[in-house]
Amino acid sequence: MLGPQIDNFLQMMAAEKGAAQTSIAAYERDLRQFIEFGPFIADNSLSEAGIKDFLQDLHSRGFTPRTIARKLSAIKEFCKFLYSEKIIDNNPAQNILTPKQEKPLPKFLTVDEINNIITAAKSSDDYRIHRIAVMIELMYATGLRVSELVALPHNAVNYKKNIVTIFGKGSKERLVPLAEHTAHTLQKYQTLRQNFIKKNGESPWLFPSLIAVDGHLTRDAFFKDIKNLAVRCGISPSRVSPHVLRHSFATHLLNNDADLRSVQKMLGHENITTTEIYTHITSQKLINSVCAKHPLAQFKEEDE
Repeated sequence: MLGPQIDNFLQMMAAEKGAAQTSIAAYERDLRQFIEFGPFIADNSLSEAGIKDFLQDLHSRGFTPRTIARKLSAIKEFCKFLYSEKIIDNNPAQNILTPKQEKPLPKFLTVDEINNIITAAKSSDDYRIHRIAVMIELMYATGLRVSELVALPHNAVNYKKNIVTIFGKGSKERLVPLAEHTAHTLQKYQTLRQNFIKKNGESPWLFPSLIAVDGHLTRDAFFKDIKNLAVRCGISPSRVSPHVLRHSFATHLLNNDADLRSVQKMLGHENITTTEIYTHITSQKLINSVCAKHPLAQFKEEDE
C-alpha cells in the first residue's frame, strides 16, 4: 500500500534533504490527493497512464497549470524515492512532461511605499507593530524568505561585520551584508525584544513569541500585520505580502546597477535563471538611459 510509503518518503525529505515543514505539508497534501484518486491498491499499480489520468482530472476541474506542475513535482519525487528503494520496478513518472506555465513578473513596491509602511508601523501605539517595522526593514534590506525571517536565530546577526548568516532551503548557508542603518535598527530593537520573552527567560530567536508553538512569530501573524499596515497606508493589501518585500529587495538592487550574480547569492537562488526574471522589469532609469545615450537619439529630423 502506498499510504505508509508516503510517511517514509516525508521522513526522508525532512532528514536527508532538509525540506522545510511547509514543503513537507505540501508534499503530503498533494500525494494523499493523488493516491485517493487511484485508488492504487498495490505499490506496483503505479503507472504513467494513471498519473496522466490524475493530471487530466486536475485540468478538467480547473486547477491552474502552476498548481498541476507542483503536484506533478511531488509525484515525481515520490516515484523517484519508491524506485530508489526498490519498492517499484520502474519509475512511471520520469517521462511525464511538466505542463507549460506562464511566469508572471514579480510584483514589487516602490521605495516610498515601503518607507510609508515602515513609518506607519513605527507610529503605532502597539509595541508589537513596532516589531513588525523592524522585520519589514530587515526583510527589505536582506531579501530574506519569510520562513527565514521569522525563524532567524538571535545570534545570526554579526554587528561587528554587519552580516547576517542565513540557513535557507536544504540548510544551505549564505551570508548577506546588512546596511548600517538596519544594523542600528536591530540593535535598538533588543530592548523591545524582551517584551516577547518570559521574565528572566531566554529565547534563541531574534523575533520570539510568548504564544507560538515554535517559540517565534509565525508566518501567518506577520502576513496579517503587513496587510493591515498596507490598508493604513492607502495601499491595496493585494499588492503587499512577504514575497513582495523580497521581490522589492531584488528589483531595487538591480535597478541600481547591482550585479545579478550577487543578487542571486543574497536571495539564495540555486539557479541564476530564477533570478533573471527580475531583469524583465524595465526600470525608468534604463528607459531614460537608452533615450539619452543611444546613437539614434543624436539624430535630428531633417526639415522636409
